[in-house]
Order: sequence, then C-alpha cells, then structure tokens
Amino acid sequence: MKGRLHVCALLGGLLLAFGTGTAGAEDIRLMTGPQGGSWYPLGGAIKNLVEKNVEGTNVSVGPGAGIANVKAIEAGKADIAFANSVSTVDAINGKPPFEKPYKNVCNLATLYPQYFQIVALADTGAETPADLKGKALTTQKKGNTGEQITAHLLKAYGMSYDDLSSVSQGSYTDSVNLMKDGNAQWFTLGTTVPASSIMDLASARDIKIIGVPEDGMKKMQEINPGYKPIVIKAGTYPKQDKDVTTVGYATHIIARCDLDDKTVEGILKSILGGVDDLAAIAGAVKGVNAKAMARDIGVPLHKAAEAFYKEKGAL
Repeated sequence: MKGRLHVCALLGGLLLAFGTGTAGAEDIRLMTGPQGGSWYPLGGAIKNLVEKNVEGTNVSVGPGAGIANVKAIEAGKADIAFANSVSTVDAINGKPPFEKPYKNVCNLATLYPQYFQIVALADTGAETPADLKGKALTTQKKGNTGEQITAHLLKAYGMSYDDLSSVSQGSYTDSVNLMKDGNAQWFTLGTTVPASSIMDLASARDIKIIGVPEDGMKKMQEINPGYKPIVIKAGTYPKQDKDVTTVGYATHIIARCDLDDKTVEGILKSILGGVDDLAAIAGAVKGVNAKAMARDIGVPLHKAAEAFYKEKGAL
C-alpha cells in the first residue's frame, strides 16, 4: 500500500510540474535544455528571478531541447522555453522536422549567439567537414538543434549518417567520454564558446576545431537561410591558433502566443533586471539589453513583449 501511495504521489508531482492544459500566471512551465549545456542552469536562474519578482508565481523547470521545446510550446505542454532561432523559423514556416506551420509560438527575448561546433580528434588529420566522411561521429539525440544542424552539414557535403563508420547520439558527457576513449572521432554540438564539454575533452586528447568554409556555408544557407557565419576566435580552445568560421544562430526564449500578457511582462522585467545573474552562468548574456532582446530573428514577438520593448524604447 505504501508503495502505491508513493507512486501516486510521484505521478501527482510530475503532473503538477508538467501537466497538460493552460497554466495561469501563478504556474509557469519552463523547458530548458539537456544537462551539461547552458540552458539548464539558465532556466534555474530565470525561475529564481521570476519567483522573486512576480509575487505568487511558481516556475516549474524541465529539461528539453531546441526542436522538442518548440513542439511543446505549440502543443500547449509548456508556457515558455529556450529555443534556437533556426529551428523556430523552420517551425513557423512548416519546414522539416516540423510537419506544418506553427501558429502559437512567439518570441519573448533574443539572448545571445550560439555556435555550431565541430570537434575532431587531431589524429584524424581532418581539415574540413568533407574529410570526416567514413569517421565515427558522436552528437545529440533527435530533437536537439545540434543534431539537426549536423544532418544539414552532412547533406551540404553530399553525405548522410550512412556514410559514417558509426553514429552515437547522447548527452555531451556521453560524447566526451566516447571521444576520450577513441570510440568516436568527431563530435558536434551547438552551444556557447568556450564549451565546457570541449574544454574537458581537450584536457585529455589533442583536438582540432573544424571550420565550415565559404562554399559549405553557402550550401548550408540553401538548406536554412537562418544560418549565419560566426567566428570562434583563436585561443578559445587549447592549441587553437587560428580563427575558425562556423555556423551561427541565436538562442532566444519563446512562449505560447496566447500566454497571459501580464505574465509575459513579469517574465521580461525579471530577465532584463537580472541580466547580471544570468551572465554569471553564461558569459554570452553579459551586456544584453532591451534592444538586443527585441532583435528581429524571423519569429513574431508576443504582443505583450512588443508592447514591453516599445515602452523601453527598444522598438
């Protein structure tokens, strides 16, 4: 009997944290990212800021991923979430991996640039993505933007997963362990720089950061026009003596377009007032202001967010 009560209590707690239906201003469901990335701790910091500044509000934080989060917002299974601009734009336009145009996904705030990073063991001798054909890859699971960009990279170079000796999909920690043990030869992920997982790997193995040359970038942009060149500066990682150009996009916070206006205003006030707290977790957030948060990334702003930024003189 006690066992049954324990299970019921556990299920009840999960339903309270991430139930279906529409949450009010007092109960906000926030989806973040996988453990080991920057979104998960940032989500915890946003929870603390909102609960501190918006009286009576409870924020339930759950793990997620770029693509999965957009799907959860559209389905009403989350109220706000972290997302990647390229994936959200695909959702708005109904492009794969989304099956139709999404109508209930709005932008709340653009936070910082993301870097698609390609890391190879130095002994592979790889210089460009084309050199990675036939080599063992480790990346994230489907539902993660990093995995989707990896599939696009392979397509841009006339390859698919079938052209690799093996493909592993898991957490950043899983990937680092595979690379350290020599069971994978290259690793892809989308996050800020320097990525702690790559620094961990570099402490044990010689690595090379692989760039995406101009011809490859053009092919990537044919697949998704939201991809932009971005530079990983020399010295970002051990033994990286040159700038490396790769695929860039933006991390932003999305919400249900029908989320209560006052709730949206409270969230934005909390984030804008707590930028220093967020920057202590992810340095890329440092210096973010209302104008940066209001930047157009091809995703419509929530009407309350638009009003908020106009009041701040950012639009």
